[in-house]
Amino acid sequence: MRAPTLLSLLLAGTCNSVLAAGLIDDSTLDLLSRNFYLENKERSPSSKPHKEEWAQGFIANFASGFTPGKIGFGVDAHAFASLKLDGGKGHSGTGLLPVDSGGRSERDYASAGGALKVRASNTTLSMGEMTVETPVFDTSDKRLQPEYATGLLLDSREIDALHWQAGHFTAFKNQDASTGHGDFSGYGASTRSGAIDFLGGQFFEGRPVGGALYASQLNDTWRQFYANLHGSSTDWMLDGNIYRTEDQGRAEAGAIANTAYSLSSKYSFAAQSVTLAYQEINGNTPFDFVGGDSIYLANSIKYADFNGPGERSWQVRYDLNLATFGIPGLKFMTRYVTGRGIDGTHAPQGGAYNPFDADSGQYQPQQGRGGRHWERDIDLHYVVQSGPAKDLSVQVSHVSHRANNAQAGDDIDRVYVVVEYPLKLR
Repeated sequence: MRAPTLLSLLLAGTCNSVLAAGLIDDSTLDLLSRNFYLENKERSPSSKPHKEEWAQGFIANFASGFTPGKIGFGVDAHAFASLKLDGGKGHSGTGLLPVDSGGRSERDYASAGGALKVRASNTTLSMGEMTVETPVFDTSDKRLQPEYATGLLLDSREIDALHWQAGHFTAFKNQDASTGHGDFSGYGASTRSGAIDFLGGQFFEGRPVGGALYASQLNDTWRQFYANLHGSSTDWMLDGNIYRTEDQGRAEAGAIANTAYSLSSKYSFAAQSVTLAYQEINGNTPFDFVGGDSIYLANSIKYADFNGPGERSWQVRYDLNLATFGIPGLKFMTRYVTGRGIDGTHAPQGGAYNPFDADSGQYQPQQGRGGRHWERDIDLHYVVQSGPAKDLSVQVSHVSHRANNAQAGDDIDRVYVVVEYPLKLR
């Protein structure tokens, strides 16, 4: 019995070594330290005119390699932990930290998740909790913790110049939550329909001319179709995006039939660039979406998305790279967007955008007629180029937004200060 036992041990050791060579040797482990300060001041009457929070977060991401063979297996995992540095009961609610039943920011919170993955050739199927990046469903990373979605994602690059994806997701973890839930919150509607599905692809990635086509379905709410066409040269960039949204199934958000599109052009010269953009929403309801970044329209910016029903908006943006002036790693950006022509009074009565108000006995559209607003952003971003603090970044942003009563948005001034330090541990 000794010989077979010894042989079994040797074979097991050999297999374990081979598996480890794929899973561990090809793995990566990154840790991001993110220090985030956000102050929000309401310039219009509000129950909480001043929100202010400061917190420290740590985001760890592990990505294994794959086991050898025609079909390889692996795992991705992430973990998050945060600590409140400042933010009392009267100043909570910026989205950095969860708020308890007493209205106070939680002192700390943490979360973790992961996904199993299977690879065959250049196609990977991931199953579990993950970040997602498509024009019709995109988790965002705009606060202390990234958003995550739970489900299935098929990602394929079998054909040269074609990157296609398919997904089915049933739960969503918000930026200030420790667990995921089976509800999807939109701009004007939230649904517990249970799933969002999508299919699409990007064509000629990294080439001078390219595009994308996607379709998605939020069960019993809407179907959404997206197309993109873009081109670039040494100095110029042109980009066009269009969405078509129609209600589906039980139409939980009400009747929807709108088309949203944007056109943008960027001209670069020396260390500077200027961007001009136009965006329009055609329909009686706003352009709605789920997932914090699931809107690839040009005028969806820091605070506002300029996606009201009937809205037309214009943007001018200026970028400056100060490396040309002897400060490598320092960049400046400012932009101004103005939108008008909003009319929410024709939204279908009883739907999410024009619900019935029992107190008044009338339907109350989310937005009135003649809505208009503007937003101005100023951003300074510096990345350390060398030395022990290499890749440490500091970003300081100021946002101002003003709106009339028909637009129904907030008059706010916001300050962001974000300090990030990435560490590659493996």
